[in-house]
Amino acid sequence: TRSYTGGATTQTLFDGRTRLSQEVLAELENRFGDRVFKTRIPRTIRLSEAPSHGLPIIYSDFHSTGSEASIRSCEEVLHACQK
Repeated sequence: TRSYTGGATTQTLFDGRTRLSQEVLAELENRFGDRVFKTRIPRTIRLSEAPSHGLPIIYSDFHSTGSEASIRSCEEVLHACQK
């Protein structure tokens, strides 16, 4: 049985246009190195609205940027668990 024991982090609410997001990402990469997943979950209106619909983003708007990033993030975690 495989079990993932290495800690890792994903940056959420990421907005690459802002200095704050870029500084936070740089600090995460500085502190955690390769334990920072590559997928960034962007700050989007659809992602923010999903909880008010009572649904995960993949059900409320499957093809949105936030949904697609969330799916990629899950795939990245699953890949890390299989190592």
